[in-house]
Amino acid sequence: MKISELEKRSGINAHTLRYYEKSGLLKASMRSDKNYRIYSEEDLVAALFIQHCKKCGFSLSETAALLAIKHDKSQHVCAEAKQITVHKLEDITSQISRLQEMKRTLTQLQEYCCGGQESAEFCSIISMLEAGN
Repeated sequence: MKISELEKRSGINAHTLRYYEKSGLLKASMRSDKNYRIYSEEDLVAALFIQHCKKCGFSLSETAALLAIKHDKSQHVCAEAKQITVHKLEDITSQISRLQEMKRTLTQLQEYCCGGQESAEFCSIISMLEAGN
């Protein structure tokens, strides 16, 4: 199938599919006489796998590692996939903590500010940010 068919069947736009190919995640099974990319059913499965990895938040390198495991399951152990997943979960948990702290700080800043039309010389938000609080 050509890239337009892969795009239609996978729901992934052609630009993204080409990006995945440049990144080494996806490779067209062959090229036509006119040098068009030709994709197989296995390529469709790989594209959908990449898309699922993306939805889980895996990076390109993490996705590449998971694809390597997928493509050669007999040479890998389940613990490898689990390690990648555990590491991603730790990253996400850390990001959530940082975002929650940001939310608390922003909530506090907006509560201190009257939001009026007076000069910003007396703005509580600017003063607190200047003070590093």
